[in-house]
Amino acid sequence: MHTTSSRPATLVLEDGTTFRGEGFGATGTAFGEIVFNTAMTGYQEILTDPSYHRQIVTMTYPHMGNYGVTPEDAESRRVQVAGFVAREAARLHSNHRATGSLGGHLADSGVVGIAEVDTRALVRHIRSVGAMRAAISTEVHDADELVRRVAESPGMEGAELASEVTTPERYEAPVDDARFRVVAYDFGMKRNQLHLLNLAGCSVTVVPASTPAEDVLALEPDGVFLSNGPGDPAAVRAGIAAIAEILPTGTPTFGICLGHQLLASAAGARTYKLKFGHRGGNHPVRNDAAELAPDLDSDTLRRLSREAESIEITSQNHGFSVDAESLPADGPFGRVVQTHVNLSDWTNEGIALCDLPAFSVQYHPEAAPGPHDARYLFAQFTALMAAHEGATVA
Repeated sequence: MHTTSSRPATLVLEDGTTFRGEGFGATGTAFGEIVFNTAMTGYQEILTDPSYHRQIVTMTYPHMGNYGVTPEDAESRRVQVAGFVAREAARLHSNHRATGSLGGHLADSGVVGIAEVDTRALVRHIRSVGAMRAAISTEVHDADELVRRVAESPGMEGAELASEVTTPERYEAPVDDARFRVVAYDFGMKRNQLHLLNLAGCSVTVVPASTPAEDVLALEPDGVFLSNGPGDPAAVRAGIAAIAEILPTGTPTFGICLGHQLLASAAGARTYKLKFGHRGGNHPVRNDAAELAPDLDSDTLRRLSREAESIEITSQNHGFSVDAESLPADGPFGRVVQTHVNLSDWTNEGIALCDLPAFSVQYHPEAAPGPHDARYLFAQFTALMAAHEGATVA
């Protein structure tokens, strides 16, 4: 792939819906599940979020690339999206931190983009019909041919993608005077999660997604962190099995996004695919932990509780969800309760195990991009580790 200027591009959806536009970034043909994100800023964090692996991302905000790109804002070592769709790609960027342009960054990364598309019509269609497979091409403009090739591309249901984005080997992220030792499973981990764990006083050992539980426990961690990541959670069988072995040891465990879904699965719940998912920086979530705590003798819930009926505006990126109706009252690790709920569609946004020090949330408290309302969760994780009898000083 290589970059050229002012070239035609075609976007075709699995159902035959076709958009013509202008290519930017790399030339070529890209396939993936087409989704949309409602954030107004943070396109570089979105592009480099491993949870978007094998997805074509459409931005609802019309202007992309205004402030360029900078390595400091990358959430992983490379651009992760399969393709990028914008109403208008900025011809010029202006920001004192910028080291390059959005189009140049996509071109250098071999990622195809398309602009001059009616993204409002596209997003309304996805909301109506649902996320589906799609293709962007600067080479093939015959819509029927592209639809045929899209039909041959892999879908998202049943896709185990964590192994494609995880770190290839274990590495350390130490901090001076760390109070806790945390082992973090990298299912597609974002850098800001690691940064906030460090700021919370945790020296972190990051391990590949396929790491057996016995290897993690051999490190004698004070806590285990389960990161975000792409794909169908039900397909990450090795991760679910590892979590199921870690939980009985009583090691405090905290999961985010895919990590949330894997923790719920290990505890006996089910997951399912949403029609078009939640992706953006303004999703309202209600924290119900304070309401639950008085009725349940759960130390974990008490430590998760904030003021009654607190509302958080959250950053989200997920296409699958935990079925709240499937949370077990008497599962393999006891009772599991819903601690957070989405106020837009009442889907599950958080759980806690009542008999073990483990909890998780569906959204992204590291806020990259997004608001900071939920950063308290990292402090609650450290509070859970401090309360755990096995906590040691690093």
